[in-house]
Amino acid sequence: MTVIFGFLKKYRVAAISAIAMLLIELAVELIQPLLIARIIDDGIREGNVAVAWLWGGVLTGSALLAFLGGIGSSFFAAHVSQGVGYDLRDKLYEKVQSFSYEVFNRFAASSLITRLTGDITVLQDMIFMSLRFATRVPLLVLGSVVMALLVHAKLGLLLTVMVPILLWFVLWMIKKAAALFRTVQQRTDRMNGLIQENLTGMRLIRVFVRMGHEIGRFQRRNRELREDSVTALRLTETTMPFLLFVMNAGIIAVLWFGRLEIQSGGATVGEVVAVINYSLRTIGALSALSWIMNSFSRASASEGRIREVLTTDDPEAELGVITGNPVYLEDRNDADGPNVGLTEVHGEIEFSGVSFHYPGRDEAVLEQVSFTVKPGQRVAIMGATGSGKSSLIQLVPRLYEPTEGTIRIDGRDIREIDRTELRHAIGYVPQEVMLFTGTIRENIAWGLEGADDGQIETAARRAQIHEMVTRLPLGYKTRLGQRGVNLSGGQKQRLSIARALVRQPSILILDDSTSALDVRTEAALLEEVSHLSCTTLLVTQKISAVASADLILLLDDGRLIASGKHEELLESSALYRRIYESQYGKEGEVQHVQDLH
Repeated sequence: MTVIFGFLKKYRVAAISAIAMLLIELAVELIQPLLIARIIDDGIREGNVAVAWLWGGVLTGSALLAFLGGIGSSFFAAHVSQGVGYDLRDKLYEKVQSFSYEVFNRFAASSLITRLTGDITVLQDMIFMSLRFATRVPLLVLGSVVMALLVHAKLGLLLTVMVPILLWFVLWMIKKAAALFRTVQQRTDRMNGLIQENLTGMRLIRVFVRMGHEIGRFQRRNRELREDSVTALRLTETTMPFLLFVMNAGIIAVLWFGRLEIQSGGATVGEVVAVINYSLRTIGALSALSWIMNSFSRASASEGRIREVLTTDDPEAELGVITGNPVYLEDRNDADGPNVGLTEVHGEIEFSGVSFHYPGRDEAVLEQVSFTVKPGQRVAIMGATGSGKSSLIQLVPRLYEPTEGTIRIDGRDIREIDRTELRHAIGYVPQEVMLFTGTIRENIAWGLEGADDGQIETAARRAQIHEMVTRLPLGYKTRLGQRGVNLSGGQKQRLSIARALVRQPSILILDDSTSALDVRTEAALLEEVSHLSCTTLLVTQKISAVASADLILLLDDGRLIASGKHEELLESSALYRRIYESQYGKEGEVQHVQDLH
């Protein structure tokens, strides 16, 4: 639990207060059997009502004090557990945000969601239980044994023999259960992943009438989770019957030998009652160990999963996370270079012998790619599926780093440029459109913090979405459903483009983000983009979108096999001609395409 200790320091005063209140409650509980013994021996057996009333009053007062101590302990324990949970969740989310794209992809989204929610809740419960109960149980057991020995050594010895055996058994069970609960958490991750996948693809599932198939997949995952959970719980729940059996046998032994001691004059009735009382308290404390063991086993598995994220080493981290405030790139020193800031980006891009393969894969996605883009040019990137188009443009904003070669922006090695500064100069529209729950205005303004209505409308006009928005009853205040479910594919793409354009970027990256647009809308959009003073990288398969580009890059199996303008490639590249002919036929005229622009 090393991760937890670091977060507990902030709440050490509250934690100490919780334990102090607990000790008051515990001290009173350990004294109460002695008070009961005094009432029996000095009051009831002697027929002294005054003594019975006196010690009865003390007993009542002590019970009230224990009650107040318990309430205070619970209050402070809750404060600590909720505070640590809040801090831990905040820090874990911050850490995830700091991951480079490479490291982020090591974790399934469903697993991260489970760690941020379920695992932290388990740790919160464990912290509360530790301060309120787990600390109380061993102290109560130890105190009961000591007090029983002080009241009557022979009878207390019976309790002393039983407790170590029971504690060894419980600790052994905790170790076994922790491994089982780790498996349960992994099953939970898989089921959450399936749920997320199904809810995201619900429309496709219905169209293909695959509801039954997906229900069957879910039932299998759910059944696996149930079986592993039952196995873990079955192991932990066997603790209670065993503890009760041994402790009840011990109480019977105390009663048996206590009767003999009373008959021989070696003990009083009050002393025997006190030892039995301590035995019952020990039973109650040890009985709670089943619940405590369950909680600690789950917490051990959850803590390991959270520690895995927090301690993940990411040399390319984009947001340094330490205890306290986040440290951004401009505040830290990079081992790779001076981390130069960009005061103004002109948009010149140079790839020099760039090769790239994804982490954990041997095959190269890009091999020895070299080209130069001048500021303000529009560059179209074409190629078959899997040719490396999206991989190439993801290197520009440093989502990944090239394996070999150099990428330069305005003549500077991209690895020496601060990521934050670089990305402020880039407008990026991914292949898979991502819209957020909120209004249309909020989704466009998300691209530029503090964007005003004029900037938002200008970006929407350029993205060819303004007229559609104005036809809506609430205009830019119209709320979007989750992931923009109430919009068409083309509308979502144009909103995503508007979000990038509102940044007024120096480099605009469009990753196949006009695929759902008709030719006329696409032409109008590209015409607007051409008037902007930004370098544009456009991944597309449409000849209509590339015919007027300043430079066309043709990729095949990760290699740049041809580059040039539309007319040049029609003359020099057989692959480009085949693409053109597949869209316009062998009789198509070049001018027909150019007229679209």
